[in-house]
Amino acid sequence: MTANSAIQEYVARQDNFGVQLRRQIMRTLIRQIPFRMCDINITGTENIPDTGPTIVMMNHISALDPGLIMGAVTNRFVVPMTKIENTYHLPGKLTVWWWDAYTVRRGEVDRAALLNSIELLKSGQCLLLAPEGTRQRSGLSRPKEGVVYLATKADAVVVPVGISGAIGWKEKWMKFQRPHIDIHFGRPFRFKPAEGRRVPREDLTAMTDEAMYQLATVVSDESMRGIYSDLSKASARFLEFI
Repeated sequence: MTANSAIQEYVARQDNFGVQLRRQIMRTLIRQIPFRMCDINITGTENIPDTGPTIVMMNHISALDPGLIMGAVTNRFVVPMTKIENTYHLPGKLTVWWWDAYTVRRGEVDRAALLNSIELLKSGQCLLLAPEGTRQRSGLSRPKEGVVYLATKADAVVVPVGISGAIGWKEKWMKFQRPHIDIHFGRPFRFKPAEGRRVPREDLTAMTDEAMYQLATVVSDESMRGIYSDLSKASARFLEFI
């Protein structure tokens, strides 16, 4: 099987009954077990479109984050991109298979992951991406520019989601404490189309920063906004809110 045919097969099975059923079962388990072991406050889910190409763009502060979003979004299923290292151990491998997530090789240009993302969006799926590419326990940092690239390629809606309070969840569970976690979905937007065929480098950087400031606004813990803490610097020259 060629790489392109494997991607097309993966995209085609997103609406498969078996995949949908497995995701429904896992989402129910997430909401019944880890959600009850935490004090979770979820707001803004009405900002997630019911259909169409969508990127849920999250800050990433703990290993719990992807599961929290997979459980919090109930009007559709998010398709998470996860690091390939998660398939190197049995629990991670089973989780990736059960939800039918897709993997990315970090530290290199993973063409298969990039094409997977584009084709999933073009088919109307909802992706879950962390623009920084890895966990940032000290707050938002300079991201990669993948979200802008994918969103402009597929004319996707971007929904920023801020997670606060998830750091240290494991230690609190060990002490029989319920961590208080805020999950807030912000105002959805699209990037304004570029006038030319390609987005100039300086515009790509500016668009990425504008998206990150939108993410910062929904991180309720102000100390975790990192280099995007000064919201007075936020602009929306390249954004169209919907």
